[in-house]
Amino acid sequence: MHSKPLILVSLLLASFAINLDTTIVNVALPSLVRELHATTTELQWVVDAYNLVFAALLLTAGSLSDRLGRKGMLMAGLAVFGLASLAGAATTTPSALIAARAVMGLGAAMIFPATLSTIANVFTERRERALSIGLWGASAGVAIAIGPIVGGFLLEHFTWTSIFVFMAPVAALSAVLVGLSVPRSDDPAGARVDLPGFAISTAAMGALVFTIIDGPDAGWSSARSVAGFAAAAVLFGLFVAWERRTDAPMLEVGLFRNMRFTAASGSVTIAFFTLFGFVFLMTQYFQFIQGFSPLSTGVHLLPVAISVGVSSVVGTRLAVRAGTKLVVTIGLLAITAFYLWVATVITAQTTYAVIALQMVVYGVGMGLTSAPATESIMGAVQVHKAGVGSAVNDSTRLLGGTLGVAVIGSVYASLYGSRLTAGLPHRLPSGLSAAAHQSVGAAIAVSNRLSAAGLHQAGAAVHRAAFDAFLHGISVGCLVAGAAAVVGALVAVAFLPAQPPSASVAAPAPVGRRRPPVAAGAAGPALEPVPVGADG
Repeated sequence: MHSKPLILVSLLLASFAINLDTTIVNVALPSLVRELHATTTELQWVVDAYNLVFAALLLTAGSLSDRLGRKGMLMAGLAVFGLASLAGAATTTPSALIAARAVMGLGAAMIFPATLSTIANVFTERRERALSIGLWGASAGVAIAIGPIVGGFLLEHFTWTSIFVFMAPVAALSAVLVGLSVPRSDDPAGARVDLPGFAISTAAMGALVFTIIDGPDAGWSSARSVAGFAAAAVLFGLFVAWERRTDAPMLEVGLFRNMRFTAASGSVTIAFFTLFGFVFLMTQYFQFIQGFSPLSTGVHLLPVAISVGVSSVVGTRLAVRAGTKLVVTIGLLAITAFYLWVATVITAQTTYAVIALQMVVYGVGMGLTSAPATESIMGAVQVHKAGVGSAVNDSTRLLGGTLGVAVIGSVYASLYGSRLTAGLPHRLPSGLSAAAHQSVGAAIAVSNRLSAAGLHQAGAAVHRAAFDAFLHGISVGCLVAGAAAVVGALVAVAFLPAQPPSASVAAPAPVGRRRPPVAAGAAGPALEPVPVGADG
């Protein structure tokens, strides 16, 4: 007999490892410059190679897990992820590390949808499913927030390779627990593989994510960016056309007519747009303005981790009682309040007590938005199609996060550069001016060099200009994130249903498409209801 608590722990650990990796590597980037002589472009691809492959293969991996078995896909993914992480630790060049990160992205794509879809197959009664998805959401939010803490601790005691070595035993432990505890499940009617669908969806997601990643450098209105977005649009159009005509689609595109699925997906996208924007802005603020070390920065982000964890669990339980629409809307409004608050009061002298309270507001908003919306998405998908439903949910998270860093980063960089140009001393050598424009950290280094050379007045002027430009950029970046959260709240109010349809109005699944075996003792009917569009 399978133990449901042990099953949940196994799946949460696997999910935790994948989400931890999205932020833990960032703190090692300065070490890669020193030890591997990585360029700025190479540093970008150390981070983005993982995210690009992860996003491009999510739909394919999620659909394959339904067809070939979720447990097998999960264990194979953990093996790929762990071995690629060890390979990354053994690399001696940036290009080799980028290749290892890409393979880690493949492993992550195999793991992440399988964790959530297995939860949907094991925990079939709505209340227990809501609690399990709340814990799943909490593990994801906490992992993203504490990645800098773990990474900072490892870097203070070991070399940068320790970050990659650390991930391998985590993946191995998770694989052992999955092997011992998780039951097998798949879609008994999904044996045929939709190869054209897999190929087109991978190309479409890859083109979209690559263009978003490349946008800040190439320019959002450049020919390269316009061509990239056009190619992604054409590929997504081809994917929809193919899925509507094939007999065995990897994704039932008609599912997007169900607002419980589509509006919730939009809410998740916006929530992660704000989350990665938050991490991007606040880690720089703590390190460059407050002068914290990477480890100290991670520790100071703990209020977010704790509040996201608690509110994710509370939010899914509230959604069952009060309705998903109300809870998600409140969450997005809390995120809006956080960003408006930060935009209007943030200075170099803002006390940590105020910042901590602001982060609690944000964490509560994030937890109330993401976990209940995820529960809504998975509740709208037939249980034997949970893998591809989970992949759609995971894709919205990655797209939102990637957009958050790209868009908010572009807004910040543009405003930082223009304000810094106006504030720098007019007689500053062009080489030092160019260096200061690279980042606020580089500007502070220029200030220190001038002061060390006895040019204290010029050094102080550069320091003031850098702080002013950074705070101006971060304030407007917060307004952009807050505006996105407002749009999300309006979408949730207008389109997100309060509760799923009752069993009495749901049509039965087609004959023969029975739910695969789940853990002993799991509640639920023998046939899964088909999602309907009007489930307000």
